Amino acid sequence: MAPDAPTRAGKAARPRLALALDTHISLPLFALVLLVAVWIVTFHFIGVAREHAIAAARAAAREHVDTYEAQLGRNLASIDQTLKVLKYAVEINGPAGALAALREQALLPSTLVFVVSVADKNGSVVASNPYMRPINVARERYFTIHRDQPTSAPFISQTMRDEADPEPHLHFTRRLNDAAGAFAGIAIIEADPAYFTSAYEQARQGQHGALGLIGNDGIARALRVGEQLSWGTVVPVATARDDVVSLGADLPDRVPRYTAMRRLHGFDVTAMVALAQDEQLAPYRKLRANYLLAASGASAALALIVALVATWSWQLARTRRGVRRAKETYAAASEASPDAFFVIRSVQGADGDIVDFIAEDINSRAEALTGLTKAAIAGRHLAEVLPAYRKHGIFDDLKQVAQSGRASETEWQSDRTTPDRRWLQRQVVPVESGLVIIVRDITERKMTEQRIFHMAHHDELTGLPNRLLVRQCLERAILGAAPKHTGVALAFIDLDGFKLVNDGLGHNAGDELLKIVGARMQACMRRKDTLGRFGGDEFVIVMPVASDDALALAPLLDKIRRAVNEPVLLNGQSVQVSCSMGVVMYPRDGLDASTLLMNADAAMYRAKELGHNNFQFYAREMNASVEQKLVLLDGLRTALDTALGLARGPSQLSLVYQPKIDLRSGRMFGVEALLRWDHPEFGAISPLRFIPLAEESGMIVALGDWVVRTACRQNQAWRDAGLDPITISVNVSPRQFEEPALVERIAAALAHSALAPQGLELEVTESLIMRDLVQSVDKMRALKAMGMSLSIDDFGTGYSSLSALKSFPISTLKIDKSFIRDVVDSADDQAITMAVISLAHKLNLRVIAEGVETEQQRTFLRSHDCDEMQGYLFSPPVPAARIASLLATQADAKAGKAPAMQP
Repeated sequence: MAPDAPTRAGKAARPRLALALDTHISLPLFALVLLVAVWIVTFHFIGVAREHAIAAARAAAREHVDTYEAQLGRNLASIDQTLKVLKYAVEINGPAGALAALREQALLPSTLVFVVSVADKNGSVVASNPYMRPINVARERYFTIHRDQPTSAPFISQTMRDEADPEPHLHFTRRLNDAAGAFAGIAIIEADPAYFTSAYEQARQGQHGALGLIGNDGIARALRVGEQLSWGTVVPVATARDDVVSLGADLPDRVPRYTAMRRLHGFDVTAMVALAQDEQLAPYRKLRANYLLAASGASAALALIVALVATWSWQLARTRRGVRRAKETYAAASEASPDAFFVIRSVQGADGDIVDFIAEDINSRAEALTGLTKAAIAGRHLAEVLPAYRKHGIFDDLKQVAQSGRASETEWQSDRTTPDRRWLQRQVVPVESGLVIIVRDITERKMTEQRIFHMAHHDELTGLPNRLLVRQCLERAILGAAPKHTGVALAFIDLDGFKLVNDGLGHNAGDELLKIVGARMQACMRRKDTLGRFGGDEFVIVMPVASDDALALAPLLDKIRRAVNEPVLLNGQSVQVSCSMGVVMYPRDGLDASTLLMNADAAMYRAKELGHNNFQFYAREMNASVEQKLVLLDGLRTALDTALGLARGPSQLSLVYQPKIDLRSGRMFGVEALLRWDHPEFGAISPLRFIPLAEESGMIVALGDWVVRTACRQNQAWRDAGLDPITISVNVSPRQFEEPALVERIAAALAHSALAPQGLELEVTESLIMRDLVQSVDKMRALKAMGMSLSIDDFGTGYSSLSALKSFPISTLKIDKSFIRDVVDSADDQAITMAVISLAHKLNLRVIAEGVETEQQRTFLRSHDCDEMQGYLFSPPVPAARIASLLATQADAKAGKAPAMQP
């Protein structure tokens, strides 16, 4: 029985084995094993893809932060370079003149993006470009850090708003030092925080990426997340390391991001780039879906052996769902886009050529653009619903893309008859079933480009072509005239008396005068002429002419001259200016723009030398006067260096003194110090020649300091010699008066000479005070508080108001010699002189008349209660030794040893 047991067991196992080998049993088992293998491999590749995606996201963050770091580095370096240039300009030209100097040299950044300003040591903003309301920043962190720490590094403030600019902005600052190295204020550049995140592109950073300029204190200066710009957000940068990309949700929206930071060398800020994890891993998720789809397909293929019909049915439903999902995705994306989308397919004629296109689908933006609904367009020929598309080459462009399979991009202006014709950009992309047209409205960008072009080539104040455009017009005119053998005339115009108006009535009045005069000259132009503002009060006219007959231009030039001469009403006051014009002819006076401009400038100066208000045609000998001017300027610089002890050689500069006489007692109570220059080659140079040169070159400040110090020493020397104490008067130039350290310089001169403040009197002009009335009065009060006296020189020749006169802390009015010259014979001069004397006495001021040369003039002045006089009748300007002699004679007369001097 025992041997039969295995046999029975084998027989029992055969049915089970057959059952296992049966298709409905074996195939599912085999398919199950195969499915497990497929899914193991699938998940392996998914894991590898995820690691690669994370590595790619980190690499993208590093790449973006490298790019952003480089961009910020360039931007910050450019800003810091501007700060350095501004600092240098302040040291050379002073706070008030620095911006003007940089503006003339086109060294200021665009006012569309930046505001450049200068704050003095007290925190008051004294100059800005463009003009902003002055404020005090003494309490701001960006001011105190420079004031309290002698750092030479730039400082970047937190984003803030202030009284001058309610919009959020950053402050980039550098410390300003005076000549002694002490704190003198700060140079400031303000910038919109959006400027530093303008590199944000959704195509690169996604909709939830972040781009930020973060201070090393952890406070964001500018942070852009998607389209949202913010600042002041706390960002942990202390633990961040360069070249390390971290994953975290550190920003307020708690979105996980791959974050890379890079500290910027030389600046206390960090560049930050953060890429949203979801957006960066989106390609991985799509790939993961593809892997899963492939594995599912394999599983479905295997399942077909078991249930073919069910598998086919399931696969068909899956396919339909995918198509529907794709259409929904396209519809959602196109509806959310600000661009117009058109999906079209081509229509072919009998010969196979494309004759039209049919619109299959459009989005809502396309409906708004065309004014037609989707139902009105879908399925119809474009030639029927949009017949204008065959214009501007649109049809030809679509046809070429459809035939070549290459995308195209074009810009064009719409055909609308309304004033707001729009600029559009068209992108045509070929797809399998036809074409996709993307239309974008770029009108705003085009208008911005046009505005920028206009601003770059036109004067902001007058709207006339600026120096750059004028030069281009001149060069084009020369190129056009050369082959035709015609000519070009160039007129260089400078306004006479503009400085007096600008100083007396203020810069706003000066600007208004420039606009009015510019408009008047423009009205005189012929259609082919070009008028431009060259800078300041200088204008240039480019005039194509048929020949080089200069006299043919005389009527037009005289018309312009007469138009400029017409009175102008400014601030309720009628003023009148004239113009001096220099004219050159191409090709007679030069073959290129630079030569013509130089020679026209020389001719203009010749017109000024001949008394202003005329025009002069260029002659070669005119350049000689310009060369002589340069020689005098170089000689004046050498003379000043010698006087200051910076160079060796005989002294060329000296002071002479003209006595001031009391008209009642005949006593000499003071002198006026006058500067003289004895040139080693040209001899005595008139102050009327070298003082304007010193003003133009900026040497007047150092020259004025030398005069004050020398005059103080001489007055103290007379006192030390036992002579009667007198007051010495010194004229203060506008540039010298505007120096922030004027009071300190005067105090130093008095201290160095040991002269009492009562022994010094400063003479200022009306126009100088009216430049900045409030600041001038404050400075005059500070000088008066020291004990010295102040007087107004050349009274009656400026534009000061009588209401302002009563606030001046002065003790004396000096009547200009132009009124004294004919006071005996001119009823007008007599009336003016008596009015000034009466006004001064009612304001408790003394009156001194300058330029008194005759007995009749002295008698008139004394009979009308004028207090003092100065002029050649008593004495011309004389050396210091002669003043000492006169003082000694006066002392003897007082003691009865000599006859008294007569007034």
